[in-house]
Amino acid sequence: MASPSQPPQSLKALVAFRNLIRPELIRTVHLYGLDGGGGEVEVEREFVFHKEADYEEISFCKVFTLQKFEVSSYFEGLVNGVWLCIFVFDSDCWSCGDIHRLPTVLTVSRNRKMETIPSLNNDIQTITRLNCEVRKIEQCNSESEEASKQKEDQNNRYKSHHMSDVDLNSLPYGSSENDESDQSVTDVSWKKKKRAATKDIASLGLDDLAKYFDVPIIEASKNLKVGLTVLKKKCREFGIPRWPHRKIKSLDGLISDLQEEVKRQQEADEGAALAVVQRQKMIESEKERIEKKPFMDIQRETKKFRQDIFKKRHRARVLENQCRTLPLF
Repeated sequence: MASPSQPPQSLKALVAFRNLIRPELIRTVHLYGLDGGGGEVEVEREFVFHKEADYEEISFCKVFTLQKFEVSSYFEGLVNGVWLCIFVFDSDCWSCGDIHRLPTVLTVSRNRKMETIPSLNNDIQTITRLNCEVRKIEQCNSESEEASKQKEDQNNRYKSHHMSDVDLNSLPYGSSENDESDQSVTDVSWKKKKRAATKDIASLGLDDLAKYFDVPIIEASKNLKVGLTVLKKKCREFGIPRWPHRKIKSLDGLISDLQEEVKRQQEADEGAALAVVQRQKMIESEKERIEKKPFMDIQRETKKFRQDIFKKRHRARVLENQCRTLPLF
């Protein structure tokens, strides 16, 4: 166990707790990665956040690092004895939207007293810098995805325009020139769909957007008859950093997997089936909360559960491939 005066180089995780009896006490657990792949080091610290004076780091008896500290088992809102978890940072599953979960009391730009405790302040600054890098990466990925989709749409329009084998000099049987003229006018009017009026765009509310949270943002913009840029601007007005389609789709997939698991467990173990049903209800309620508050992120516990499912599927595929390659004799 490394001492706080000799911190390793890279921050991998940070979990912050507030004391329920004495709210001015803040306990933090820092997980550092040693350079050169030399393992990990846990550092536990405690601070007093004075109201009238500067903050200070104090001595204490260890609570969380007496045994191996598992970051994945903690999430915001979890109560451990007299300690309430108020913030969790894990570099392995961090996204740029997670920075909004950072409490105001730990935010340097809003709480200048943080500068008086550099052992915590430096790690918070590291998280902020990492968040900027993750945001740039996610923006580049999002822009590349949109560009590829736009290029694909252009190719599809080009193909549909040039793949007609009909002889335009001859009319179909039973058709007249007037019919053809009417049909061409109808086609033109169909291609030139009207955009929503300015007053209609201004009146778009969160409830209108919520109807299409389960589809990609491009499809939602078409259904709402507004441009993609206008829809993104509307999302920013309502505090939605990213269109929640992927989060909701991911939760729907977990709910579907749990429903299948319930059917399997009911035949084997009723107790296990009840536990799966409880998990399913938790994820369904989380989905409802995200639909009402789309700026919320998927809970850490749900992310871990989803990752476990991915690992199980991967192991099952590997095992299946190994069985296929076994010799028959």
